[in-house]
Amino acid sequence: MLLPELTASEARIAEIALRAEAGAEPALKAVAREAETSEAMVVKTAKRLGFSGYKELRAALKAYKSQPHVDLHQDVTADDTAETIVQKVFHTSIQALEETLAILDMAAFANAAELLHGARQRDFYGLGGSAQIARDVAHKFLRIGIRAGVQDDTHMMAMSASLLRAGDVVVAFSHSGRTAGLLDSVAIARANRASVIALTNYAASPLAELSDVVLCATARGSYLTSENAAARIAQLNIMDAVFIAVAQKGLQSAEASLIKTMAAVSANRKT
Repeated sequence: MLLPELTASEARIAEIALRAEAGAEPALKAVAREAETSEAMVVKTAKRLGFSGYKELRAALKAYKSQPHVDLHQDVTADDTAETIVQKVFHTSIQALEETLAILDMAAFANAAELLHGARQRDFYGLGGSAQIARDVAHKFLRIGIRAGVQDDTHMMAMSASLLRAGDVVVAFSHSGRTAGLLDSVAIARANRASVIALTNYAASPLAELSDVVLCATARGSYLTSENAAARIAQLNIMDAVFIAVAQKGLQSAEASLIKTMAAVSANRKT
């Protein structure tokens, strides 16, 4: 998650450390040599990542890589069978869920549910793949009688944001947290004193900095699947949990609305 915020030298050092095989403890000198930098720079990078030094980073990586779910992630190769491809794709999503659960800020989660439950107006913003997540979440909320507007066009986002005020909530979906049009609309919403919940993969992104509440998913990527695909699964699970938490706050009303909305579409199902 921190890689985009690192300098080129720091990112190279971090990637070398991450590539180490499970159980391996690459020496400080070896990492510095491969990264073509000084040992002092390696130590500095470890501290930038929140560790007391390289020794603590190395120990943390060893502990992390010993966990069963870490080995589930593998890149797809040209020789993979259909069964192997299915296994790898599913395992990548499993890993994303495991790691997202490990880093999820529970206080932020509870705050997001509280804001959405008490909001006057709810706007969901997302472009591209993120728009699909926004629509899925809005659909779930509608089933329990909570309406949300979904905006997947930058002009519509900006117009909608200009009409928000205190007591309204924007949920901004962006994997990178750097989508220009979305950021512009979030800034407008903030200027109008609306609360902003960010769902992103990067806690230090511009979107996160603009937001009142940040919910982070995390996922490793590969050449074909990309981290976006696995992160999307994790983001959907976060919002599923938020949906349940919001419904719980008004359970009787949610259940009554669910009965009505289910009845409204039941006639379209063949028996």
